[in-house]
Amino acid sequence: MTIRPFSIVTEIILDETGKKAKGVRIVDAETNETKEYYAKVVFLCASAFGSAQILLNSTSERFPNGFGNDSGELGHNVMDHHFRLGAHGKSDEFKDKFYKGRRPTGIYIPRFRNLDTKTKMPNFIRGYGYQGGGSREGWGRYIAEAEYGKALKDSLSQNGDWTFGITAFGECLPYHENKITLNKDVKDIYGLPTLTMDAEWKTNELEMRKDMMSAAAEMLEAADLKDVRTFDYGCNPGLGIHEMGTARMGLDPKTSVLNRWNQIHAVPNVFVTDGAFMTSAGCVNPSLTYMAFTARAVNFAVEELKKQNL
Repeated sequence: MTIRPFSIVTEIILDETGKKAKGVRIVDAETNETKEYYAKVVFLCASAFGSAQILLNSTSERFPNGFGNDSGELGHNVMDHHFRLGAHGKSDEFKDKFYKGRRPTGIYIPRFRNLDTKTKMPNFIRGYGYQGGGSREGWGRYIAEAEYGKALKDSLSQNGDWTFGITAFGECLPYHENKITLNKDVKDIYGLPTLTMDAEWKTNELEMRKDMMSAAAEMLEAADLKDVRTFDYGCNPGLGIHEMGTARMGLDPKTSVLNRWNQIHAVPNVFVTDGAFMTSAGCVNPSLTYMAFTARAVNFAVEELKKQNL
């Protein structure tokens, strides 16, 4: 294997038949030199937006609206997780206890809404999970300089209350109108079109957020925490950095970009295995899913090469 750094892939090269890719075109980030590299199979793993950007920029007579974009879905169905809200409270217990070191773990509460008829919600579909943890307040609680001199030193020598909080991460639905497009009027430093993002939370996410806060407070109060307060720091697509959906997978080439094996429907020797292929977001961190689907697609590609199908 040869790894070539400082290589910005600008487009995928379609062969003369219009049915296969023969390689990629790159620009060297240090020299601005353009080069072409050829292969039997091309895997795109440039991130959901990065892969879609390359595909949108790879136009030809066969694909005037972007590589493999017969369905018109390329760049659409942008998803991210919405979060930055939940609840926290304090505990009067365990004043004689403290923790040692910095544990790399917290707590996780799996999704519990809309799993069956008993958990069906009247005002939103899908659901959310919670991430959180507990700790004791430290010297940072006096950052506002509430104490001075000896009183400050005495206060800092004492641990504060135990606090516990949970933050919700919710699913965003795949809306066609949530999209990214190429802006050919604004170029980056390599002369390539930049991306314009146009995405928003809609009624389902906004209704879900109300429950994400109220359920968090209900749980903490049931756990006998004191001074329970909800919080919502506001959120917009992009803050969750879990971008997904711009080259969605599906069985019907008329409504999707990729097939069940992450292949572009019309160009089977091109695979897209990052977040672009996702059809729904779930409410958990998605990276392990990308890795699993990549391993699955690679195995499939190897078997297809052996059969001379690619």
